[in-house]
Amino acid sequence: MQSCEISSDGADDPLSSGLQRNRQPRIVVIGAGLAGLAATKTLLENGFTDVTVLEASDRIGGRVQSVQLGHATLELGATWIHGANGNPVFHLAEDNGLLEETTDEERSVGRISLYAKNGVAHYLTNAGRRIPKDLVEEFSDIYNEVYELTQEFFQRGKPVGAESQNSVGIFTRDVVRQRIRVDPDDSETTKKLKLAMLQQYLKVESCESSSPSMDEVSLSEFGEWTEIPGAHHVIPSGFIKIVELLARDIPKRVLQLQKPIRCVHWNQSVRNEIAESEDHNSDHWGQGYPVYVECEDCEFIPADHVIVTVSLGVLKKSHKALFSPGLPEDKVMAIEKLGISTTDKIFLEFSEPFWSPECNSIQFVWEDEALLENLAYPEELWYKKICSFDVLYPPERYGYMLSGWICGDEALTMEKYDDETVAETCAELLRKFTGNQNIPKPRRILRSSWGSSPYFGGSYSFTRVGSTGTDVEKLAMPLPYTESTKAHPLQVLFAGEATHRKFYSTTHGALLSGQREATLLVEIYQDLYNAETAKPMLLKNH
Repeated sequence: MQSCEISSDGADDPLSSGLQRNRQPRIVVIGAGLAGLAATKTLLENGFTDVTVLEASDRIGGRVQSVQLGHATLELGATWIHGANGNPVFHLAEDNGLLEETTDEERSVGRISLYAKNGVAHYLTNAGRRIPKDLVEEFSDIYNEVYELTQEFFQRGKPVGAESQNSVGIFTRDVVRQRIRVDPDDSETTKKLKLAMLQQYLKVESCESSSPSMDEVSLSEFGEWTEIPGAHHVIPSGFIKIVELLARDIPKRVLQLQKPIRCVHWNQSVRNEIAESEDHNSDHWGQGYPVYVECEDCEFIPADHVIVTVSLGVLKKSHKALFSPGLPEDKVMAIEKLGISTTDKIFLEFSEPFWSPECNSIQFVWEDEALLENLAYPEELWYKKICSFDVLYPPERYGYMLSGWICGDEALTMEKYDDETVAETCAELLRKFTGNQNIPKPRRILRSSWGSSPYFGGSYSFTRVGSTGTDVEKLAMPLPYTESTKAHPLQVLFAGEATHRKFYSTTHGALLSGQREATLLVEIYQDLYNAETAKPMLLKNH
């Protein structure tokens, strides 16, 4: 890693030299999602006043995006507060009255969260038949038992057998298939149905994990993701209310929208070169800033510290261009090894329900997929990756609305088509599986497009086969690594859901990661303040 010495103006510690020049530390936060806003809020609450947030898009919230469709508030991104006890997002919502109208149906205690815990999931085959409820429950018991086994490899340190290739999908398929095949009480027809259901369950699991396939999810690491105790909650007024609460006390001058960045120049890599340019004669070039954020509009913003909260998808695509000097090799390896994929939602609104009152979801089971190993579809069959449609409850709030789920490459294909095509394709799918040819085309459609968005490049992260929690920690490690007193510490910090080892993929993981990085800066300046009481800091004492 390239390292540059920094002129310390007579002080060995570059932080001290900044204080001797009698100015506030200048901090730039890149991204106004939950991580960026949480970091900014923490900094401002601890007395930092020279903070700037740069957001590439025209809105705050990142992967939280609540949209009005008629009278309903729909979530294109984050939907549930996962767990209650100790979850900062839950406590923020509860303390501010956001859960007062949350109905019992909108508190799910199931592992795979639906919009309702009440009612029954209808498992339908491509022949238009409903699989009997008792058969579904029998299969579900088998699947859940094997799911618990997948957790044990990390949690109990069980060795992973070579036959599983360290893959959750391969392990689950092999063990569940073996249990189904040796059941003496089932007919061959029943066994085939259960084998087909297995493929559907794995599609749902892929949407939950935001992986192209569960075959890509690491078996040895799967159990490290930590579930917070308590139910999963929907916020009726929209998850964006959490975003607004975080942003409420952030002054407008701090936040710049539609301000995409081109490059973070750290370790003073750009200072001398640009200081000589006639186009950049501002006096900030002489103030010893170790970092400059180059924006796409050609503005250079100096900083002592930059907190980067862009998604893993953006880092995978653009890290070479985004950092100068380039990132250390082990951080690059972590970015490459960790996984992120696309999970999209497709909302369909109907004038009246074609489903029965007790139906809480429609699950698509393709009987011809029972014996397949890897479910990879040609582009024209993208719709076969749609695993289900959930019924949104209560109808008084949502009307007659279904929420479909699709992930992986097929989600990216779906994003390419226009609304008309997707709506008609989904309607035809529903006709096929329900056997009801009179299902009309939806009145309205709304869908997400996280994969093709240049500012996200996917939905959220997962531990891919070949990666470990150590890679998550490497991704989160601030730059520069060196402990030399001549190198300005904590120049570039990293936050976002993909940097939280136990809570990756969640809103609380994103929020906590932003607080974590801001706290590093708070603590380093508090330590400096305590060491130099003769030179009081500009920061307030909290």
